Amino acid sequence: MRVWKFGDDIDTDAIIPGRFLTIYDPAELAKHAFEGTRDEFAKGAREGDVVVAGSNFGCGSSREHAPLALLGAGIHVVVAKSFARIFYRNAVNTGLLPLVCPETDSIRDGDAVSVDIAAGFIEVNGRRFAVEPVPGFLKKIVDAGGLVTYAKNLDRVETCNTE
Repeated sequence: MRVWKFGDDIDTDAIIPGRFLTIYDPAELAKHAFEGTRDEFAKGAREGDVVVAGSNFGCGSSREHAPLALLGAGIHVVVAKSFARIFYRNAVNTGLLPLVCPETDSIRDGDAVSVDIAAGFIEVNGRRFAVEPVPGFLKKIVDAGGLVTYAKNLDRVETCNTE
């Protein structure tokens, strides 16, 4: 896996421009990911690559298209110093894992990266960077592929038991 590095305040319009909001298929959205911001991303991103950014990743609108475009491009993890709240939740709800890591400045574009959620770190070119723990219920939603799939698979009897 390799890093696609971005800076601070990357908004949802940069991730997927508004003119593509009529598209709902993640693979089609991926063809336009970062169009006008970083045009080589759509053709160069590969399954398992990781987006790494500074602060306030995903600011702007509340569109779910942004995390869907990343998923369609093969990105399953975004690591940032911080996330816009609505993007963070949309990411989880669509099955994209947002990881908070305060030390993204020394990570460079193209670096080799691996992610170890259980141990609580990412490893970049042999250096380990701690990530904030992901609450268990959010990890279950991401692991299920998003909120809709997670909810469909809930054991209704256990969930609705009021005893």
